[in-house]
Amino acid sequence: MSQQFFAILAERGVIRITGEDAREFLQGLISNDINRVSPGQAIYAALLTPQGKYMFDFFVAEHDGALLLETERSRIAELIKRLNMYKLRAKADLQDVSDAWRVAAVWGEGSLEGFGLPGEPGATIARANGLAFTDPRLLDAGARLLLRSSDPLPEATDAGAEGYDDHRLALGLPDGSRDMILDKSILLESGFDELHGVDWNKGCYMGQELTARTKYRGLVKKRLVPVSIDGPLPASGTDVTADGKTVGEVRSGLGGKALALIRLEALENKTAAMRAGDATVTPHRPPWAEF
Repeated sequence: MSQQFFAILAERGVIRITGEDAREFLQGLISNDINRVSPGQAIYAALLTPQGKYMFDFFVAEHDGALLLETERSRIAELIKRLNMYKLRAKADLQDVSDAWRVAAVWGEGSLEGFGLPGEPGATIARANGLAFTDPRLLDAGARLLLRSSDPLPEATDAGAEGYDDHRLALGLPDGSRDMILDKSILLESGFDELHGVDWNKGCYMGQELTARTKYRGLVKKRLVPVSIDGPLPASGTDVTADGKTVGEVRSGLGGKALALIRLEALENKTAAMRAGDATVTPHRPPWAEF
């Protein structure tokens, strides 16, 4: 019998954006094409600094004519403030509606079919008072749900937030500012190209020039990858070393799994053992990664 899991992601929140200029306003700012968002399609995207460095990432879906941004709840006030800085005279209203919604993830065999979702990244269906969408980044990630606070929970095994963390670490999926450094990380180091977070055909957006140059000039020298930890879990920010040289840095982790930003030449060197703190670190190339 197939087993499905779910987790309420209390650390995630929702911004509701309305107004006749909402789409045009976002289109000039985010890394993906807002025009792809519809009642049947959600996207994954990021907001960058003018220099092309990471600030925020989020999912964008449509519900009842409004755009919903699902993102890190603790940083919503900061994101709204940042977006309002660029709004100028655009007719767009941004509202934190996290108290009215619960964000959940569902994964495991048959998790998409259970909600009537096709196996297409970002495919979306309306539910009673909310919506469900296939994770736009990776089909193996499962489905994401935006539930009204009073909606019933999914009929699946409650794995809790740690269960979801274990799941996404195994897949190599970054979790916002836990894995990407503000004003420093580059999207392509974090897999945004393969995870459908960048549209290469849309017009200009903030940070687009550096992002495009990084891709077309082959400037990516590091990649965020899942790693196995043999020993005590190193704290986020711990250096990863090989042959006495620093080759990377640990980011978020749980138990024997973590993500780490590792130099590509170190990933290619299969003979040098990697260490972080008192633990041995073994990197793994995710099947979806192209490097």
